[in-house]
Amino acid sequence: MGTLGAILKHPEDFPVLVKMMMASSRAEKQIPPQPHWAFCYTMLTKVSRSFALVIQQLGKELRDAVCIFYLVLRALDTVEDDTSIPSDVKVPILKSFHSHVYDTSWHFSCGTKHYRVLMDQFHHVSTAFLELGKSYQETIEDITKRMGAGMAKFICVEVETINDYDEYCYYVAGLVGLGLSKLFHASRLEDLAPDDLSNCTGLFLQKTNIIRDYLEDINEIPKSRMFWPREIWNKYVDKLEDLKYEENSVVAVKCLNEMVTNALTHMEDCLRYMSALNDPNIFRFCAIPQIMAIGTLALCYNNIQVFRGVVKMRRGLVAKVVDQTKTMSDVYGAFFDFSSLLQSKVDKSDPNASQTIELTEKVQNVCRASGLLRERRVYAEEQQSRQTALFMMVMIMLFSILVAYLYSK
Repeated sequence: MGTLGAILKHPEDFPVLVKMMMASSRAEKQIPPQPHWAFCYTMLTKVSRSFALVIQQLGKELRDAVCIFYLVLRALDTVEDDTSIPSDVKVPILKSFHSHVYDTSWHFSCGTKHYRVLMDQFHHVSTAFLELGKSYQETIEDITKRMGAGMAKFICVEVETINDYDEYCYYVAGLVGLGLSKLFHASRLEDLAPDDLSNCTGLFLQKTNIIRDYLEDINEIPKSRMFWPREIWNKYVDKLEDLKYEENSVVAVKCLNEMVTNALTHMEDCLRYMSALNDPNIFRFCAIPQIMAIGTLALCYNNIQVFRGVVKMRRGLVAKVVDQTKTMSDVYGAFFDFSSLLQSKVDKSDPNASQTIELTEKVQNVCRASGLLRERRVYAEEQQSRQTALFMMVMIMLFSILVAYLYSK
């Protein structure tokens, strides 16, 4: 009922949802026949549906490299995430993980559901890795080694300061940005991007995930996963888990808003990174997650539901982002729309209100100054008229009949 309810509330989403569903179906039919590659691409859709969607934007050679890069790091992340593994076992595995990509017999059982399958059958990933070009292999090994060492460091220490927070996000996501930039360069499709810009694209996505996933992480069993920096949350509560209790709702939202504002500091650098890309497929691959991140931050800002359940963009809005993101003009438009939406939610009494407004206005000015902005508020949440909603429902019915007819042929 959740998806149906969202469609009834936003009937304009239906055509793009069907379009995305058909694109996913076509992608599944194009899974390579070789067992190891079939496993990798099938597993990709299991452990990250959104990433599987954007990776389809890439040409085959680069797509294979990025697929393996993602699965190797997802496996590494599964080891880090499994709080049931004792630290004295986990740390050596994290530090040596990069060497296992060359060993087609290695596996380590941990994680749950699809992640456990990935770990139990990791030999498929290693086999595929060994078929990549040398430059791709070297990049994946190097980033995995650096990330594993960074993860191991933070198994033993907590995220205390904002500098710690940035450092942790660098290890688990900034390095992903650096690695992707190196893979793009190795494909000879892009110039090598500056490390600081590559890092910021990773930090922006990671900080968004950390904010959105507060409740899931704090309720992790057998041990909470805590990534919000004490330097921020300790201004509002004595313990990080206190933010989820109803009696702390007012201060929890203020803390949340400071976390979102911290993430917004990376927006300009993300725009700079994307504006320098040349290949249209790589551009879409990079731009779609960045737009989803600013969209998610706009939804999370000033929203107590972050501490009550899951806050995420509705599927129809995600489908619209995937469908409509083609040029830098689309990126500027989306960042302008979502930053405007976030700005409209700022309470002037919030302790970080002035900085939040300053950051959103700054990125809006960048979008305007580009000369590519079409101010159309495509992603803003607006109420439809009853007549428009009725018209869309009729169109949905006709579209459904057409799709059913096409699939029956």
